Amino acid sequence: HQGFDDGDSLSMGNVTFKAINTPGHSPDSITIVAEDGKKTALFTGDTLFIGDVGRPDLREKAGNMTAKRVDLAKKMYHTMQNKYNGLPDDAIVYPAHGAGSLCGKNMSTDSSSTLGQERKFNWAFREQTEEQFVETILKDQPFIPHYFGFNVDVNKNGAENVQRTKAAVKLHLCVENIENGLTVVDSRDGDAYKKGHLPNSINIMARGENDKYETWLGAIIKPEEPFYLVVENVKEIGELLERTAKIGYEKQLKGVITLSHKVSQGSDDFDLKDFKKHKDQYTIVDIRNTSEVAEKRIFENAIEIPLNELRERAEEVPGDKPIVVHCAGGYRSSAGSSILENKFKTTKVYDMSDDIKKFS
Repeated sequence: HQGFDDGDSLSMGNVTFKAINTPGHSPDSITIVAEDGKKTALFTGDTLFIGDVGRPDLREKAGNMTAKRVDLAKKMYHTMQNKYNGLPDDAIVYPAHGAGSLCGKNMSTDSSSTLGQERKFNWAFREQTEEQFVETILKDQPFIPHYFGFNVDVNKNGAENVQRTKAAVKLHLCVENIENGLTVVDSRDGDAYKKGHLPNSINIMARGENDKYETWLGAIIKPEEPFYLVVENVKEIGELLERTAKIGYEKQLKGVITLSHKVSQGSDDFDLKDFKKHKDQYTIVDIRNTSEVAEKRIFENAIEIPLNELRERAEEVPGDKPIVVHCAGGYRSSAGSSILENKFKTTKVYDMSDDIKKFS
């Protein structure tokens, strides 16, 4: 391949593409400027989002190429102050991500904008000192999933043919048991999971696009950690292999599994009435993100451990009382409660699920 970096250009038909080095999210970020006559489009990657800019803290512990967050935050300040100057207000901005991505914290759901709109409404274009900018951009950033650094290395070194790596994954039907000690990611709905699942399972639901399966798979399961993937039925295999491959984890799969009806290890049902009457008789574990807890505490006596840290910090949860796990809406607590179920063999662990909405 041929490099394409600051100052380089190429033509395709009537369109000229130019590269601008726009560091901040990473040291080597670029914005591609496409010009067709008087029309301009900006492909801003992870530098400029709609309403926000890319976070600068992902490279400190990411892959073989590292950079300090403060240094990158200062580079982002320089980028926003200088690199887009001279480009027209009507230039269309196409970022790499929208709302829901962990590459920024306040991104819009819009898929495009104009440079003029961003100059007016995006906080990063405001007149401010470097110190003010750095403080704002580093404050309350989301957690960093395990897979981010792993993906940096994959992208730098080049990924294998994804169709081949997906095709190499073995299918196991009507499984009753697997090898001891191996992790199982169970993608089924929480109700189906609670009726019966394999030992050492973690319930990361993938019922549809709105379930952030990829995010939580890469936040809970570490790169190169082998695991089995449980699906509801064979019709889901193609989609879930694709979603797993999006973060480069398909090579870690020991196999895709459907379960036998004989699998009987279940989870206990949460008794909301008893919990309301006897909260002090339960250990409550709040697995929301740190920023969510800072904004509002739901239970004053809860042990606060973000879901992405729960496997590593499970020892901090005492086992002398039944345990209730909650998040903000019920999705993450399925995974959190299953993680603690694997640790506590004699203590009851309950998933509060969407009953949390009755308290928040």
